[in-house]
Amino acid sequence: MIGFVKTLVIVLLAAVRAVAADSAVVKSTYANEDVALQLDPGAPFWSASPSVYMEKDTFGKAVPRHRTEIRTRWTKENLYFLFICPYEELHLKPSPNTTQETNQLWNWDVAEVFVGADFSDIKRYKEFEVSPQGEWIDLDVNLHNPHHEDGWTWNSGFQVLARIDPQEHVWYAEMRIPWSAIDTRTPTPGNKLRLNLFRSQGPPEHAHEITWQPPFSKTFHVPERFGLLKLVKEKP
Repeated sequence: MIGFVKTLVIVLLAAVRAVAADSAVVKSTYANEDVALQLDPGAPFWSASPSVYMEKDTFGKAVPRHRTEIRTRWTKENLYFLFICPYEELHLKPSPNTTQETNQLWNWDVAEVFVGADFSDIKRYKEFEVSPQGEWIDLDVNLHNPHHEDGWTWNSGFQVLARIDPQEHVWYAEMRIPWSAIDTRTPTPGNKLRLNLFRSQGPPEHAHEITWQPPFSKTFHVPERFGLLKLVKEKP
């Protein structure tokens, strides 16, 4: 009987670990062709993508009123992300510039993707941000450098589109990131990258930091806490 109980405990622990491991993987679904950014969650392109959610703060506490949906797809040339972001009060930069990179955009409302292909040096990865107004910034992050924000002068060639729905208190954003900016490998089903997703929401006096994989730190830049992005051929 004791042996049976021990076996049962081992099986249950393995099941828990498997669920936990799976929850730290975002599956990106293949698309045959690239599409124009359109901000339509109901479009066929996005209906083929499973959803994941940012619903915790940086220390793992639930933030249900700001539960943010993310979808992702990939083609031979690009990696796509769609963000659906409920909000209470937006913190927007005055006089937005959507034609040039906006340095320190992270001080305002943004959705962010951190993605890295180098598993041998996890302190090197790329950062992509988009605001509700369509401002953007991309960074080549090197945490070996104390001033890693200096990487904002790097240009990935990624594209963004965003819009705000004030009646529904939701803003939407899309990113299209060239593979050439983030991975030297040919994109192939089964490929994995290191990933985390973040969002800053609200003015300083009512600010919320929302994450997919909580860093358990005041900074988002904790690569040891990243999850994985896995390329798949069809919707799981």
